[in-house]
Amino acid sequence: MSFSFTDPKPNNDRSFSFTGLDPADVEERLQAIADMAHEILRLVAEVRRQIST
Repeated sequence: MSFSFTDPKPNNDRSFSFTGLDPADVEERLQAIADMAHEILRLVAEVRRQIST
């Protein structure tokens, strides 16, 4: 199983990809990415709250 993401903009060379033989490994990595994204959003909300007070 594999997962890949490439920004569709032609001038953007950012991409993300990984290949795992075990689907559980791919799922675990996707969950880790989702967890990091949630933490980033939480921190952004906290900073915005601090700025507005």
